[in-house]
Amino acid sequence: MIGRFKYDNEVFQGVVKGERVIVERGLYCDTFILSDLELLSPTNPSKIICVGLNYADHARELNMPVPKKPLIFLKPPSAVIGHLGKIICPDIAQRVEYEAELAIVIGKRCKNVPSENAGHVIMGYTCFNDITARDLQKEDGQWTRSKSFDTFAPVGPLIADPGLDVRDLSIKTRVNGKVRQDSRTSNLIFNVPELIEFISGIMTLEAGDIIATGTPPGVGELFAGDEIEVEIEGIGVLRNSVIRTEQNNAGC
Repeated sequence: MIGRFKYDNEVFQGVVKGERVIVERGLYCDTFILSDLELLSPTNPSKIICVGLNYADHARELNMPVPKKPLIFLKPPSAVIGHLGKIICPDIAQRVEYEAELAIVIGKRCKNVPSENAGHVIMGYTCFNDITARDLQKEDGQWTRSKSFDTFAPVGPLIADPGLDVRDLSIKTRVNGKVRQDSRTSNLIFNVPELIEFISGIMTLEAGDIIATGTPPGVGELFAGDEIEVEIEGIGVLRNSVIRTEQNNAGC
């Protein structure tokens, strides 16, 4: 597992081995105790590329046809928070919802990557929560504003090895301990290699960029005081709490 940490004023990436974090320093390594470090989001992306309607069971839930090609949109890097960070519901949003997703973390700058070579550009996998102001999404008729507020891209806690077989993993969301989403990545319409080929054919991907692969059925509303967990088999649990701005008296 790879994490991103802060110690004093230094931010660095390290390999987590049990309760220790190993940081390469060129010719030598530093070792830290995990509990002595501040855990940050595991990557600092230049962009977040999200895929809409990419679970077959979610398409059935919505009674919508399966897309013929990936439906993609962007979230800004300013929306990123890490494990245990607070999701802040803005005062203009009446309904804020969660969307659990498997995230691909890109390992190196790349363009036009064929699907058979996709594994060469993956740093690893992590958990992602595509927080969405659903009422604003419906009001605007497009998705940018509703998905771009600060704190609307929780990611983490760590990056799992790129060798992890993600073709059939359990993916779940729990809100206050109750399961709200429960599916498997085998329900993805477009798999990881296909997504990398499609997206890298459109834009250059940079090291650290995130591809969020879509959410399964069971999307629902969040309220102030909620604790939400996204758990993906073999990766871990991303946990965040929900707060609201003082002016917001509706929804979350």
